[in-house]
Amino acid sequence: PANGGAGQTVAIVDAQDDPNAEADLATYRSQYGLPACTTANGCFKKVDENGGTNYPSADSGWAGEISLDLDMVSAIAPNAHIVLVEATSANMSDLGTSVNEAVSLGAKYVSNSYGGSEDSTDLSSDSSYFNHPGVAITVSAGDSAYGAEYPASSQYVTSVGGTSLSRASNTRGWSESVWSTSSTEGTGSGCSAYDPKPSWQTDTGCSKRTVADVSAVADPATGVAVYDSYGASGWQVYGGTSASSPIIASVYADAGTPGSGDYPAKYPYQHTSSLNDVTSGSNGSCSPAYLCTAEVGYDGPTGLGTPNGLTAFTAGSSSTESVSVTNPGSQSGTVGTAVSKQISATDSAGKSLTYSATGLPAGLSISSSGLISGTPTTAGTSSVTVTATSGTASGSTTFSWTVSTSGGGGGCTSTGQKLANPGFESGTGSWTASSGVIGQNGPSEPAHTGTWDAWLDGYGTTHTDTLAQSVAIPAGCSATFSFWLHVDTAETTTTTAFDTLKVQVLNSSGTVLGTLATYSNLNAATGYAQHSFNLSSYAGQTVTLKFTGSEDASLQTSFVVDDTALTAS
Repeated sequence: PANGGAGQTVAIVDAQDDPNAEADLATYRSQYGLPACTTANGCFKKVDENGGTNYPSADSGWAGEISLDLDMVSAIAPNAHIVLVEATSANMSDLGTSVNEAVSLGAKYVSNSYGGSEDSTDLSSDSSYFNHPGVAITVSAGDSAYGAEYPASSQYVTSVGGTSLSRASNTRGWSESVWSTSSTEGTGSGCSAYDPKPSWQTDTGCSKRTVADVSAVADPATGVAVYDSYGASGWQVYGGTSASSPIIASVYADAGTPGSGDYPAKYPYQHTSSLNDVTSGSNGSCSPAYLCTAEVGYDGPTGLGTPNGLTAFTAGSSSTESVSVTNPGSQSGTVGTAVSKQISATDSAGKSLTYSATGLPAGLSISSSGLISGTPTTAGTSSVTVTATSGTASGSTTFSWTVSTSGGGGGCTSTGQKLANPGFESGTGSWTASSGVIGQNGPSEPAHTGTWDAWLDGYGTTHTDTLAQSVAIPAGCSATFSFWLHVDTAETTTTTAFDTLKVQVLNSSGTVLGTLATYSNLNAATGYAQHSFNLSSYAGQTVTLKFTGSEDASLQTSFVVDDTALTAS
């Protein structure tokens, strides 16, 4: 299309580092007359899995994957911005963290060209890493022929199979078939052993998630041109569903922003006539046959087909159906006391609804009919979002749920403010910080109160600053962490988070227990604003409160922190 993804950001998630990624991307785009996409002009951004610039070790194998992904985004959505998120390793925890980081940076399209055997932990990974309504997350179906792989089998993603292209005398000029080179090489497909079937997928031969949803060219024998100078010697021809996934992610970007509460994997199912149906070829032997053999309509290896324009990847359906979820208001409970709360919703078309929820307090769950029940196990305040879906429409509502400690038996015996040197008036005392962060920075960045503050970033170059303090949160207490934050920036965008400040809770080993918030250049404003977070769930633990500011190569963003507090009550 004429706009070529203009105004959109496509993220690529891969493992390890490609030190030549930006230079190779420039060579590819120059060869095909595409506009430059560089760090300097704000089009390209490379980050580690935490949004910073502590890149993982370089790897020549992954460098080829990175080049393929970046080049396919460039080919299909040449005017889109690109974010490359490099995971520390190929473990699901690192790759999944990278997906979350891509979404936190504002990407509405995230391509994942990796996968492996399914196991029983996949459902946990689903909720931790891939449940992002309003974001099109695409995943390669795999290159090992018939058999379902994860995360392509996640209920929340668009699973992308692969095809072979051949010249033909038809109007299109091409015919397509299932990509299958041998019994061990070809597009993946199949029936998941663990993941539930999403409501919009209606095939009857698999009671759980079926792979794939759609497909794109993948056969290496008629593959795509890629420039890779770190993993190879320059121009190469690559293929596999590693090409299909970024192609489909970029088609979504061309089609426009997904609906805020939608899982975009459902869009092709609403517009099946707007896809090229692939009806020949197979990738193995199976029963029922459609899981591995192309046929009219839906099949496993190619899904509903390949893109024929953008309609099949566009938000909206042919009806005006809507779902309204009734907000129950703020909820409260006590650790150890059972709760039962029915959530209600209505569908304008009168269809039955299936409920799901995110953010429920530990110990609680929701049934498919909308009943939240269980016994809370941990004190704290949670932001709960309940979604009801009919399969063709969905709605959601968000409310708070506060769980208090049980009465009697002592309670909180150590109240008050627990951070040392909370306003930095004693200089760097009790804080661990990057050089130059804590100081008397007025009038450039004046303190909220007093004369000292903590100024992270603001260099206008690739840079990462940190600020941290360890604190013991008394057992039996409610705890609130607060701070005042000022953000100013030279960035001009109103849509892309180029520079970020992440606020996290870590344990004594340095493992991230939770990310409280991520701020960015999009939060720039005059003056300070106070932010507060309930940390009661960490009562009885010694944790580290950490700020991490990450800045890209141009246009400064300053994050100024002052008057912190950890208050126990």
